Amino acid sequence: MCCRKNTKRVPSFRKLLRTSQIKLDNKLKNKQYKQKSAAKKYRKEQKKLREAVRDAISRKPFPLEECKKKQVARKWEEKEEEDALPLDMMDEDDLKLMEDLAQKASFLTRDLSSNEPVHVKKRKHESVIEKYEKVPRRLQTEPEKELIHLLPIKDKSGIIPQAVEKPVLSVAHDEEEDTEDMEEAEDFNEEPLPVLTPEEMAAQRRQKLQERKMHIAALASAILSEPDSNIKKLKELRAMLMEQDPNVAVIVRKLVMVSLMEIFKDVAPSYKIRPLTEAEKATKVKKETQKLREFEEGLVSQYKFYLENLEQTIKDWKQRKLKKSNVISLKAYKGLAEVAVKCLCELLVALPHFNFHNNIIVLIVPLMNDPSKMISELCVEAVKKLFKQDKLGYASLGVVKVISGLVRGRNYDVRPEVLKVFLHLRIKEVELQKDSEDIAPKKKFMTYKEKRKNLSRMQRKWKKAEEKLERELLEAEASESKQKKLKLHTETLNIVFVTYFRILKKAQKSPLLPAVLEGLAKFAHLINVEFFDDLLIVLHSLIASGDLSYRESLHCVLSAFHILSGQGDVLNIDPMKFYTHLYKTLFSLHAGGTNEDIGIVLQCLDVMFAKRRKQVSQQRALAFLKRLSILALHVLPNSSVGILATNRIFMQTFPRMDLLLDNESQGSGVYLPELDEPEHCNAQNTALWELHLLQRHYHPTVQKFASHLIAGAPTEGSGALPLDLSQRSATELFETYCMKGMTFNPPVASVTPRRKDTFLQMDSFVDEELNKQLQQHIRE
Repeated sequence: MCCRKNTKRVPSFRKLLRTSQIKLDNKLKNKQYKQKSAAKKYRKEQKKLREAVRDAISRKPFPLEECKKKQVARKWEEKEEEDALPLDMMDEDDLKLMEDLAQKASFLTRDLSSNEPVHVKKRKHESVIEKYEKVPRRLQTEPEKELIHLLPIKDKSGIIPQAVEKPVLSVAHDEEEDTEDMEEAEDFNEEPLPVLTPEEMAAQRRQKLQERKMHIAALASAILSEPDSNIKKLKELRAMLMEQDPNVAVIVRKLVMVSLMEIFKDVAPSYKIRPLTEAEKATKVKKETQKLREFEEGLVSQYKFYLENLEQTIKDWKQRKLKKSNVISLKAYKGLAEVAVKCLCELLVALPHFNFHNNIIVLIVPLMNDPSKMISELCVEAVKKLFKQDKLGYASLGVVKVISGLVRGRNYDVRPEVLKVFLHLRIKEVELQKDSEDIAPKKKFMTYKEKRKNLSRMQRKWKKAEEKLERELLEAEASESKQKKLKLHTETLNIVFVTYFRILKKAQKSPLLPAVLEGLAKFAHLINVEFFDDLLIVLHSLIASGDLSYRESLHCVLSAFHILSGQGDVLNIDPMKFYTHLYKTLFSLHAGGTNEDIGIVLQCLDVMFAKRRKQVSQQRALAFLKRLSILALHVLPNSSVGILATNRIFMQTFPRMDLLLDNESQGSGVYLPELDEPEHCNAQNTALWELHLLQRHYHPTVQKFASHLIAGAPTEGSGALPLDLSQRSATELFETYCMKGMTFNPPVASVTPRRKDTFLQMDSFVDEELNKQLQQHIRE
């Protein structure tokens, strides 16, 4: 038989942890119970002491009156005389007993008439204070501190429990300090404040303001000179945003906002700072790297707090919310909010690559629809600048997403300027044929088998080095590739078109419709071919409804022809209804308020005739040429110059336009100027007699164009235009000779003849008149 060893099973580590935790819990409960009992006992002793003091104060000893003492003494003397026995008649034992009793004080002071024991009254009337004094003294022990139990540590010897003392706040000490502070505050309030005159108050305010300015300038210059070592001073400067002095609080906060904005613009690096991972924090790095990490971490945290302060300032102003301190009034909050919005707009444009740029976009875009005109204009201009300078497209995509969500969230009830910022997007090309590009094979590096099969040993060696170099160049390339840029632009434009189509579908009577039509006119050539038919039907229905203004209908026409001039060339669509609408409404233009719409008309004519010359008939071109010549007589000079420049393109683009310069040419039918159909008005049977009137126009440029057209619009010779006029488009000439500033363009040369020459001219004129009258009189 084999003997079995009586080995004790070693408990596992988890079991040890479990049992130790139970023991620790029990110990903790016992300690807490002891602390509670000690505290309870201490409270009882304190209560007794308070009662003893209260009784000692309330109870006062009453002295015996002298008269009563005398009366009682007389009565006792009489009784003693009556009952007394001579000493010689007393026994020796009785005399000895009397002597012994006389030596005790209780015998003399005791009331012999009472039958109570000797020490009863003494115990009954004993003072409570004497009782407390007889209690043995105990040193006041401090209450045990509570322990916070931590995870135990396992050692060779076993499990070592870990605990930390929980700090106990001394309530009595705090109450004493509070009472002292209150007394000091009362003493301070009791002191009368010195009364200052207005001049002294103004001087004191200027002095305080100068001190704050110098402090701000010192901190800012220190940070800009050495940002790595002085990054902690950003916190000190940012703390001045909470200036509490009501005399200088508003100005100081504004100065600090602007100063911090300029500091961040200068100090922020040209890359986005990402947070470090746990592995990166644990690794040891060089001192320079550690210093750079601390600088970047401090910069990002202070930048975040600064943006939060700006956001809170704007929210307080929007909610008309005052702080508890009441340092700044509601009127002053508006000025602070405007400065905060300016700082955010500057950071939006200056730091599109840095951290928290999307947060700034989320703050700025809703303010574009703010009731305050100043704030909305600031935000709109900032977004326009961002669109114009954004070369990659990341920032533009973020702004477009937020604007689309804002328009949809407000149920299309936003200002038209919010949508008009889309016109400033730098998008010229997108991925129109996305499917074919995805199907097309991408460039790949040759595999090892392909190299061995098709290349020699030396060629393989060169190919390997070449591919390695290409990979390194692709990794080190800092600029974004064209393919990535096209994807960003495509995604941005898809969101823009989704916003436009939603408004066309759900809010056709919205004030946003002109901005939508203007945007479609600009980006229509980038729309997918699949949407062309539906979009043209929608545009024509909008024109036919009659609810649009003249400018909006012109945008519809321009959008339709932009669609057809791009990829729409392959579609078999006849836009005759758009030609007819424009021809019919040309006479709605005049020299008044609609003069600005002529710029859109000139763009429409350029797209309808110059870019679609092969699809336009001769009758249509003649009809438009005649009607535009009539219109040139009724508009301002800059519009006349633009219209005549368009007529010049007509005469140079389409053949046989010189028919209208010959009075003897005849055709079938009579010209019908009141007919709204350009194909059937018989424009070939009329002449451009308006050009002769325009030759006598007061504007010299109009005269030049009229003479040029009468000569047949030659490109060379005496009738040709100067280069500064012939090389400009009709729209550029319209804007160049604009008269918005109420000035004549080109300016009129001032003629100031001498006074003597003026008198000589008047004398010669008078002499001629007298000679004429004299000759007429002689004849008669």
